[in-house]
Amino acid sequence: MSDRNDWGVTLIKPLHFEKLRPVCPRCKQAAGRHSPLEIRSALKQGRDSVIEAVLVCPNSQCLSEYPVVDGIPIIVADLRSYVSQNIIPVLRRHDLTDTMESLLGDCFGPGSAFDSQRQHLSTYCFDHYGDLDPEESKDSPVSPGSVLGVLKQGLSAIKDQVRGPVIDIGCSVGRTTFELAEAFDEIVLGVDLNFDMLKTATSILDKGRLIYPRRRVGIVFDRREFPAVFERAKNVDFWVCDASALPFASASFSLAVSLNVLDCVGSPYDHLKELARILKHEASALISTPYDWTANATPVESWLGGHSQRSENRGSSEIMLRSLLAGGGHPNAIEELEIVSEAEKIPWSMRLHDRSFMKYPVHMITVRKR
Repeated sequence: MSDRNDWGVTLIKPLHFEKLRPVCPRCKQAAGRHSPLEIRSALKQGRDSVIEAVLVCPNSQCLSEYPVVDGIPIIVADLRSYVSQNIIPVLRRHDLTDTMESLLGDCFGPGSAFDSQRQHLSTYCFDHYGDLDPEESKDSPVSPGSVLGVLKQGLSAIKDQVRGPVIDIGCSVGRTTFELAEAFDEIVLGVDLNFDMLKTATSILDKGRLIYPRRRVGIVFDRREFPAVFERAKNVDFWVCDASALPFASASFSLAVSLNVLDCVGSPYDHLKELARILKHEASALISTPYDWTANATPVESWLGGHSQRSENRGSSEIMLRSLLAGGGHPNAIEELEIVSEAEKIPWSMRLHDRSFMKYPVHMITVRKR
């Protein structure tokens, strides 16, 4: 299947499917069976690119189907719930003018799903790509691109040569995925559950440009558009996957990156277990987190610390995470992973609007699979 566009990259990349062999998450969840998915039914094609298709589980007892929408495969076990909860981002139009989008934003109002999506895009696009924006002011209290600093410090701790596919878990709008492709001439897969962010990342693959709503104040947004071209974009793809139930066989990746994701998933422990499972022997993973726990993302019972200050660890998330990794002494320690290095306070800054910013000192741990 040929899926190339003007930029020489593909929206559905057969090479990624061939190398990574994503498996049916329902079969994996129900029976622990690894049933590799197949690309079937190319329903909508652009010029030399597949925009819509159906992925099918070949297991005759399953035959589950997973959609590819706007070039993004959605490979999650509970597909019905995911699509029903993401109706707006999945069906959202991206051809509206700035004026019309602004008018609709006024109609939807603050606190709406539409407003929340624009705010998230504003915050993460600034952090990931603001350094490429020629209109971005040099006088901003927070410089864009701080997530690249987190990634750079993490990669400095990787001493082993990376040979084989790389996964960027919780990739958001994709800059770290592109940078990993620049650092390693390997297949790099960015996965996230936020469809709107992945659509933004995929649009860079498609057009080599970023268009995003930059929040100025309240529900006032300014549209920003500028080039975002990466030399090894041909190695990159973006899929919807669950960080706590990844649809891949064991020992599939030579490097896993989980930047500021641990406190955003439903089960941080399951996420760590999945990191151990998908890594190849002696491969490494970068794990960073500000421990900004919220019950909206993670049930309190699943937090790693951040509660029960009466416990022996006095609610310390850092101690809890260390104890879960090999040699940490936790009864449910993940013995396959061992800590290689740590950095206590790497700066990570987020822009909310012209007069609102957040600064985190994130905890970074580098682990290696035994």
